[in-house]
Amino acid sequence: MPGTPERGSAGPGLREVLLHRGYLGLLLVSALVGVPISLAAFGFVGLEHELQHWVWESLPDAAGYDRAPWWWPLPALLLAGLLLAPVVTRLPGRGGHVPVDGLGGPPGLPRDVPGVLLAALACLPLGAVLGPEAPLMAMGGGLALLAVRSARRERQPRLVPVLGAAGSAAAIATIFGSPLVAGVMLIEAAGLGGPQLVVLVLPCLLASGVGALVFTGFGHWTGLSIGALSLPHVPKSGVPDPGDFLWGVPLAVVIAAVCVAGQALGRRVKTYTTGTPHRTAVRTVLCALAVGGCLAAYALITGRTPEEAALSGQATLGALAADPASWPIGVLLALVACKAVAWGVALGSLRGGPIFPAILLGAALGVACAPLPGFGTAPGLAVGLVAAGASVTRLPVTSTVLAAMLLGGEAANLMPLLIVAGVTAFIAGELLRGLAERTPAPAGPAAARAGGARARAGGGGAPAAARARAPRGGGA
Repeated sequence: MPGTPERGSAGPGLREVLLHRGYLGLLLVSALVGVPISLAAFGFVGLEHELQHWVWESLPDAAGYDRAPWWWPLPALLLAGLLLAPVVTRLPGRGGHVPVDGLGGPPGLPRDVPGVLLAALACLPLGAVLGPEAPLMAMGGGLALLAVRSARRERQPRLVPVLGAAGSAAAIATIFGSPLVAGVMLIEAAGLGGPQLVVLVLPCLLASGVGALVFTGFGHWTGLSIGALSLPHVPKSGVPDPGDFLWGVPLAVVIAAVCVAGQALGRRVKTYTTGTPHRTAVRTVLCALAVGGCLAAYALITGRTPEEAALSGQATLGALAADPASWPIGVLLALVACKAVAWGVALGSLRGGPIFPAILLGAALGVACAPLPGFGTAPGLAVGLVAAGASVTRLPVTSTVLAAMLLGGEAANLMPLLIVAGVTAFIAGELLRGLAERTPAPAGPAAARAGGARARAGGGGAPAAARARAPRGGGA
């Protein structure tokens, strides 16, 4: 297939690239892989939600409790650590990348997929403060590569990141509530322009659109929840006034600081768990138990169910947006404190995605600040959603689109505030990371310190498959 033209070269134009037989074959494969990947994603998400319901609702009810007691996270997370430890020490792929490193590394091989799924199912339903997005992306990328023989992958190495990104997009299209979010994420993460961007993005958009159609249709047919991030009820808002920006800008900085601090804790925990390989299993279990302790502390402090602080935060986020008045400021601050520490520990030791819990942290801080004079619940929620997303993923455009999608009909009024808060949080997060990188590395093996430095350099949510440059020749 003709090469994609580099800047300043006389290579083939976009028309020649798009009409080449190899690229048309890649588009066809991308559309076809969206179907089985979306069905696999549906099965994973459905099973994860059923296990979560059983652990946190059905089992406590069977034990005679009207809700999970304060100590419930301790045995649940201990079990999660015990199940995860052999996966990360013995199986290929080590259960997927450590969440503090972002949403993913290079596209995983098909042989790594079972370990990724086992690790996610060991952590997420039992209360790990992580989301399903990273395991879904790893699963989608690995399964997509099954469409191409290993020999062909070796002959055309540039095919791997494109097809892997298409599979990842198909898997996460609906978990974010829309294929558009997945497409925008890949566009922003790729860092490309012109024909190269089109060559990469078209397969991803095609796979995510087909995947979302199958995923949603299968969900309606079976009646099972598809687990998409959504807010069924959102506080009403008007046009932002100066007071919203007066409070929204510093609030975005505070939220960025909380998220960056959580990621910094995650990097230290990663060094602790992986720095001494023969102790990784034991330390993974201890970290999982520490996460359970944070969740139990929230229940003891507030007298509420630990389930609010556990898990990815999707259900709690919906409850918070639907009825903010039922959440006292003290409860919200306790939620942020306990969940942020639990999230930081989980980022460096367990397996899952970093985005969903961070969004809840930002939303909780935003609603807690809503009573400030001249502010309000709707602008506070909006700032929280976009600031947390931008500071954690390091993708401000993707975070703004995701926040707008969550806010639904209220997004039009709040769009100026979303943009300003997203940019502010992104800049604040980058400045804070720069300050953190100037501090001395913690004591430990040189390899562990080097790994931490690499994590800091690539700690955003953008998958490496998406960041990779488009292939010069992409026949499937």
